[in-house]
Amino acid sequence: MIRKEDRIELFVVTKGHAFSRDGLEAMLRAAGSEPTMVDQPAAAVLLNPEQMRRYDAILFYDMPGLDFRAPIAERPGFAEPTDAFRAGFEALMAEGKGMVMLHHAAAGWPAWPRYAQAIGGQFLYRDAVIGGEARPGSGYLADVAYTARVADTPHPVTQGLPPRFALTDELYLQQVFEDPSIQPLLYLDDTIDPARFQSARRAVQRLADGEGAPWVPEALNPLLAWAKPAGNSPLVYIQPGDSPATYADPTYRQLVGNALRWVASDDGREWARSAREVE
Repeated sequence: MIRKEDRIELFVVTKGHAFSRDGLEAMLRAAGSEPTMVDQPAAAVLLNPEQMRRYDAILFYDMPGLDFRAPIAERPGFAEPTDAFRAGFEALMAEGKGMVMLHHAAAGWPAWPRYAQAIGGQFLYRDAVIGGEARPGSGYLADVAYTARVADTPHPVTQGLPPRFALTDELYLQQVFEDPSIQPLLYLDDTIDPARFQSARRAVQRLADGEGAPWVPEALNPLLAWAKPAGNSPLVYIQPGDSPATYADPTYRQLVGNALRWVASDDGREWARSAREVE
């Protein structure tokens, strides 16, 4: 059992787009954890119950399974996870290891749908079929000032947060799955035109206006953070988390700290098991 005064032993999986490593580590320490940060692809080798035994929780801030060095017209290429990684990740979910997914982690392992199902949503670099329906690729809007609103239903992850708080961060126009086990935690409290977003596919393929297939974005889903069971694991996804300014924000640090402490707790694991039994 983790006591309030205990620091969380945290395994942090990193890689993806550029980020401030020092800023992220400072934020995680301020949020009450003792982080061990390991980049992909090395981290994937360690993601199994035996290697994660000493850690209270895992935080994912990575974007594995995407090849941005593929021929430009094919970017990003999709890579399958190894059988060992699949088995290790499934075993971690079966034993109930707590997980927090931050920001671009929603783009990970696009060739393995099980991973996105565990998260409850997905950032798409290509058009995809989800739940039998065609969905366009995702978009992003950098450095936008917005207000986050705490969901009406109380939850340990949002305990002590103000009802609304301001952030300046990157927003995603991404997929949130129609999964009844998802418990909303934060919403975007502003109306933002989807036309302001940039297509992720067009950006990585370096397409100028008028080149290539056009991008027609969907409506913006306002859900910014949620909790859900991933197997027997309590999992929290938090979309904000792009910049050093966000890392340094006291409310954001409290949000991440609450999430880490909850997914590492007996209460979090019991919630995940109970939620699965109701499905």
